[in-house]
Amino acid sequence: MLESSVYKCKKTPRTRARRWLCFLILFLMMGTFMLTFYNSSPKVSWPLKFWTISPAVPSAYSVAYPHRYGFKLDEPYRCWQESPFLVLVIPVAPNNREARDTIRNTWGKETTVLGQVVSRYFLLGLSKEEEGTETLKEQVLQESQRHHDILQSDFLDSYNNLTIKTMVMFEWLSSHCPNTSYAMKVDSDIFLNVHNLVDVLLKAPRQLYMTGMVVKGALVHRDHNSKWFMPVSAFPEFSYPPYALGLGYVFSLDLPKKILEASAHVKTVYIEDVYVGLCMRHLGITLTEPPRGDLFRSLRPYGTSNCYWTSVITTILQDSNQLSEVWRAYQTVNTSACALQ
Repeated sequence: MLESSVYKCKKTPRTRARRWLCFLILFLMMGTFMLTFYNSSPKVSWPLKFWTISPAVPSAYSVAYPHRYGFKLDEPYRCWQESPFLVLVIPVAPNNREARDTIRNTWGKETTVLGQVVSRYFLLGLSKEEEGTETLKEQVLQESQRHHDILQSDFLDSYNNLTIKTMVMFEWLSSHCPNTSYAMKVDSDIFLNVHNLVDVLLKAPRQLYMTGMVVKGALVHRDHNSKWFMPVSAFPEFSYPPYALGLGYVFSLDLPKKILEASAHVKTVYIEDVYVGLCMRHLGITLTEPPRGDLFRSLRPYGTSNCYWTSVITTILQDSNQLSEVWRAYQTVNTSACALQ
């Protein structure tokens, strides 16, 4: 039938109108033939996702770094003047005055430990609350003028900006503490045994050193309901490289500059401790396991005595009230007696 139609087209006068009419008839006949073939053939389910374009990374998982951030409140000369052995940096929300005061009255008040100078700073971003009122801004300013331990940068202080907060910490340490050996990033809901920490650092390497609660082989969360959900578009690998949990990790002061340099080559993710681990992998630097696996703890084991607080470096607590209670118990413990248990 197709051959007959083509033959007829060839025999018609070569006028433009008739030639187009023949082509149209031929096209319709071929379309009818293909439709008949499709309806009589087994149905095939095409993999439509093959043609689906992957969506762009949602803004919730985008991180505005690298970027030049400045400081609203700073202590530009203090670290240089004190030349501490150890600097403790505590990221905290601007409106969480209670946590800052509690730390100042507990483990944060220790300034000389085992003969070594220890300095403490609170790192803040900007709060949305500052947009409508000057009250919080003035309160933080007065707090800074009184205690001289506030570092406030000009990024929005939020969970998804914790990576920015951490990188700003590295920037500040790299430029302000030239004579410091170690620093520690430690969360505000942590009990910190500064004595045990300094004791470990006195025996630790002075270069290329980072330790804490080291996590290895952690799987990437792909569940949208997870707090730590990570889309494939933001991080395509199946698992994360080794990293130190953000609740508290310590590092030698040669690392901040190196991590900042690595950040120019490593795609930023919003989970800050994972991102530090990615930068460490890029640098080819292996994290150091602590001398004992139970020094950096997440939660306090059930049924432990007060001697527990003399044996650890970090433990997560519920709130500031619990930190005050734990600190009082720790102060009354006979360390020598606990060592014999």
